[in-house]
Amino acid sequence: MIDRAELAEFLRTRREALQPEDVGLPRGARRRTRGLRREEVALLCHMSVDYYSRLERERGPRPSSQMLASIALGLHLTLDERDHLFRVGGQQPPARGGSGDHISPGLLRVLDRLSDTPAEIVTELGETLRQTPVGVALTGDLTRYAGPERSIGYRWFADPAARRLYAPEEHAFLTRLYCSGLREIIALRGPDSRAAHLAKLLLAQSEEFRQVWDTHEIGVRPREVKHFVHPEVGALELTCQRLVDPEQSHALLVYTAVPGSDSYDRLQLLSVVGA
Repeated sequence: MIDRAELAEFLRTRREALQPEDVGLPRGARRRTRGLRREEVALLCHMSVDYYSRLERERGPRPSSQMLASIALGLHLTLDERDHLFRVGGQQPPARGGSGDHISPGLLRVLDRLSDTPAEIVTELGETLRQTPVGVALTGDLTRYAGPERSIGYRWFADPAARRLYAPEEHAFLTRLYCSGLREIIALRGPDSRAAHLAKLLLAQSEEFRQVWDTHEIGVRPREVKHFVHPEVGALELTCQRLVDPEQSHALLVYTAVPGSDSYDRLQLLSVVGA
């Protein structure tokens, strides 16, 4: 059952504990509000101000799991806080581990401060959860996908368009990388995991995947330097740094170019194009 009083109080205290700069929002010149405003939280949670306000006033319908997940991300809740939010909201908390989409507050804070740099937060299956604006300019909005298409490894074999952004000389290596990585995740998560489901789909759909899968190659690791072919700014040679959250198996990927290089200049142009 939903505990409306506890839900309202919990949301209010978490909202008031956050400052605009904690979530990548401008503070403004004459700010008197303690913590975030309700309209700011609604913006972060991708919901209407009226809907969020009713929750803080102990009114409205019981929020769905999707709504609670959006609120947990918008308020930068820890996993324990997220689980509490679900319980007082009348829902079962999602499972923890590699299959979860909840991003840790630490990773979100770092991402919020990378507004001028291509960066994204991805799951162990290569599902993009969040991107910076320049990240969207580099790869497109990768958060728009649903179902199996959320995984870059699945799209690599199922959708030829997924390869256009990457230099042709990288394709053979990336094919091996995605097969090897998927096999390792299945060994870690088990035969009933989402990773195993993706493998079954690809085995039925892609001859290329079947051929590489049958080699049983393990241990292929991402290269530090990645080569993109952007439709507007051209070739980009970018270094990819990874910051991993072991509790959720999420990774923050940050793409940078060597200062003074052609890729550096093109990356600066890309930030303008994206804006």
